[in-house]
Amino acid sequence: MPAPAHRTRLVDSVLLLTERPRPRTVAAWPHAHWLAVGTVCLGAFLGQLTASVTALVFPALGQHFGAGFASVEWVALAYLLVLVALLAPVGRLSDTVGRKTMYLGGFALFALASLAAGFAGALWVLVACRAVQAVGGAMMQANSVALVARGVPAGAMRTALGIQAAAQALGLALGPTVGGLLVAHASWRWAFWVNVPIAVLGLLAGWFLLPRSRREPAPARLAEPAGLAAPARPAEAAGHGGGTRRESRFDLLGLLLLAAASSSLLLALSTAAGLPLPGWAVVVLLAAAGAFTVALARQEQRADTPIIAPGLVNTPGVRAGLVVALIGYLLLFCPLVLGPVMLDSAGVSAGAAGLVITALPAAFAIAATAGGALLPRHWSDARRGRAGALVTTAGLLVLAVLPVSPLLAPVPLAVAGFGLGLLLPANNTLVMRSIPAESSAVGGGMVNMVRSLGTALGTALPVLGVHLAGAGAGGRAVLLLLVAAALAAVRLCRTGRPRPAVRG
Repeated sequence: MPAPAHRTRLVDSVLLLTERPRPRTVAAWPHAHWLAVGTVCLGAFLGQLTASVTALVFPALGQHFGAGFASVEWVALAYLLVLVALLAPVGRLSDTVGRKTMYLGGFALFALASLAAGFAGALWVLVACRAVQAVGGAMMQANSVALVARGVPAGAMRTALGIQAAAQALGLALGPTVGGLLVAHASWRWAFWVNVPIAVLGLLAGWFLLPRSRREPAPARLAEPAGLAAPARPAEAAGHGGGTRRESRFDLLGLLLLAAASSSLLLALSTAAGLPLPGWAVVVLLAAAGAFTVALARQEQRADTPIIAPGLVNTPGVRAGLVVALIGYLLLFCPLVLGPVMLDSAGVSAGAAGLVITALPAAFAIAATAGGALLPRHWSDARRGRAGALVTTAGLLVLAVLPVSPLLAPVPLAVAGFGLGLLLPANNTLVMRSIPAESSAVGGGMVNMVRSLGTALGTALPVLGVHLAGAGAGGRAVLLLLVAAALAAVRLCRTGRPRPAVRG
């Protein structure tokens, strides 16, 4: 019978309260870091698969629950809002609890919430399950890059991060087809249950293959056996580019104001799109969103560790790049929501619609991972970004003027997706190049934040357009707005230069 101390450690490990070391045979293998990268890729794949699958089930959810489009969209918006709110605090908490612990806990919570979502008997229950699912998603997303960057040798980091990006792109590309086939041949419930085996596999793989990020019971980080994992660096532990900020207070008020402003804006758009609230609520919610935004700007000016660093945002290369990132993810996700609705109005089945919509994320995945090789090597990232935005503009414009047809839509969708696959990686490189090295963690967090906000707007905008003018005229109006947004991205793409350190 094990001693009490051993029993306590065993129970804590099973409950994910402590970080279990890898088996010695795994830790001693010279290429064990690639097993850790593969585990992280499961989480990256799962997050993007969920995002693109969910967009395909909106029509089925509306029919099943007898709810309007404006109500059903909160199945996606609830997830995105919780994700935006939790990425920063979860990342900070992970420095204390351990990134492996948080990542595995994310897999476990994601699996349980996905299972419960499939059994939801009411729309509000499904929305609540998605909010819980987002907590698990934040626990994975906030730690994925750090686990890869700290778990591989320095010379392999670029390759490892490229593999992770490819896993995300693959999940995004497969989502529409998987979602369409599940709705057509099974049930919308399987769009959530499909996550469970992937999350369980990730949990088991992470348990055995991810290195510890801290030693038990001491709170300090530890590499596993010598040379098998990178030791903690003060800059990374602090999370803000320097050890002097380790004792700084987290900007909780700024986080709450950001969540309030985002929620108010999206609620206003949903109310205008048919959410069963009084008409005057749109004005009140928009006013509240404006007030929260002003309060957020003032709070970030005086916070010790702001979540939206004013000094970085006011850097021209960063400010423009963040706007382009928001536009880019809006352009990426808006057609995923709008396309199935327009095709459904033309009598196209859910399965066929999923195959058609897949053209956009599939082309995005190809361009994001290999498209850069097709462009001249001497082109700067700014020029690559502009080229991608122009290609996206052309694809969306053709899509807006063509009749709705499953035979005609895939080509312009693929063109738009390929352009976005060129634009977003180049733009993100420009943003990070404009940010001082000591502020890279804050800058990366802001990119993640605008990505989620762009995705949320890309979900809400089609709902508003369809409600105001129908799937035909409203859908085309939304596509023309996307064309205008893509042209704005062309103008905003510019060369990012290294800047001197800025406060905040």
